[in-house]
Amino acid sequence: MVPKPSANLRRNDSPGDALTKSELIAELATANPHLRGQDVETIVATIFEEITYALARGERGELRGFGAFSVKHRDARTGRNPRTGASVAVDEKSVPFFKAGKELRLRVNVGKIPRASAATLKQA
Repeated sequence: MVPKPSANLRRNDSPGDALTKSELIAELATANPHLRGQDVETIVATIFEEITYALARGERGELRGFGAFSVKHRDARTGRNPRTGASVAVDEKSVPFFKAGKELRLRVNVGKIPRASAATLKQA
């Protein structure tokens, strides 16, 4: 089981604000005063690099409870230029893909009204 984040890691920013890599490093360093800031930066960078290298090798990267990173392959296709409507050849490509884990989905949806209840409230 993944430990719950400390109070220092809970953000009260408005919805839509992004947590940047430097903010993540700063918050982790604050929450873990026994680690030097430079060590925290190295840890975060290493995690991102290892996931990136795994994807580049065509492997899957998984962080239990958080989610899984994988590569999806898109076939070549014919697209349309939205401005002119002309046909455009789009080459095949590989794109990174992330699927959220069960625990992440549950944490994100805490406090939200289930769809059935929301429909019931609208009718009332």
